[in-house]
Amino acid sequence: MVWDMPSREYCIFKRSRTDTPLQALDAMNDETYVEASRVLAEKMVKDGGNDPAQRIAYAFRKATCRPPTESETKILENELSSQLAHYQKDPAAAAKLIAIGATPVDKTIAAPELAAYTMTASTILNLDEVITKT
Repeated sequence: MVWDMPSREYCIFKRSRTDTPLQALDAMNDETYVEASRVLAEKMVKDGGNDPAQRIAYAFRKATCRPPTESETKILENELSSQLAHYQKDPAAAAKLIAIGATPVDKTIAAPELAAYTMTASTILNLDEVITKT
């Protein structure tokens, strides 16, 4: 119901396009989405390049099929920096966040770094253009 999905009792030619605050809350807090964000974060760190801008661009392209603008990159770099500072101060919270989900955690990435990238990946995956691609 949160995603305004039609009943399976009827054939729908085209689903209505809606977005609600509940959808954003679901996409940011549901275990599946958190786990997907962590897995994307692991790929950002391992395959995305050597610096935050490259890693953000990598994930952004994967999710949106386009490169991020300069302002989008700056916003996401600022968020990453803020999240990294938070999780370095609170490693227990980082460990708790990255433990969510059934996929094994990559132990080669420090928990605070992985948690910060997880939150940044979550932001990317929660963009309107990712959720409601047309």
